[in-house]
Amino acid sequence: MPALINPSILSADFANLERDLARIANADYAHVDVMDNHFVPNLTIGLPVVRRIAEVSPVPLDAHLMIEDADRWAPQYAEAGAASVTFHLEAAQAPVRLARELRAGGARVGVALRPATPVEPLLDLLDEIDMILVMTVEPGFGGQSFIEGTLPKVRRARAAIDAAGAETWVQVDGGVARGTIGRIAQAGANVFVAGSAVYGADDVAAEITALRELAEG
Repeated sequence: MPALINPSILSADFANLERDLARIANADYAHVDVMDNHFVPNLTIGLPVVRRIAEVSPVPLDAHLMIEDADRWAPQYAEAGAASVTFHLEAAQAPVRLARELRAGGARVGVALRPATPVEPLLDLLDEIDMILVMTVEPGFGGQSFIEGTLPKVRRARAAIDAAGAETWVQVDGGVARGTIGRIAQAGANVFVAGSAVYGADDVAAEITALRELAEG
């Protein structure tokens, strides 16, 4: 399975988002962090901005919803043009129903887990979801240090997916950089969210290429 690099625009210049989206044209997706200052202690962007980003982005949008009441709001991000919509298991009342709504809306379905949330509840539902997002930092802010203790969760997710013959992706978000991406990939992840590592590089496109090559070994 090829490695997918999804730069997080949380580390982009919000006053020049269209420019900074153009800088990641060789990425696989643009990772868009939506935070409501309730589920996490930070506030970013919402539906109108995501809709406009979808219109100008050179790559599909991977929307990560760190919001309360995901059952109500997540389908609207599919309608806004996000190719992939990830909601937090901790924020959904009826995750299977929501996953089916998102697929019906034309989006890939991701389910995210905070670092301390076990992956096991998702492993019997692999047919219902397209991606498991293992948070390797506490959600809410970019630039945090990678939590090494999350790697066993990645391994368990990958083992269960392979055993089931499923095509579910495993995404990792938090602390992804040149020094960590190799062992994250070895644990079984195939989708990598990198924010400050990409946008903090002198050559953004070259950094995306370098991360992809390191992940693919």
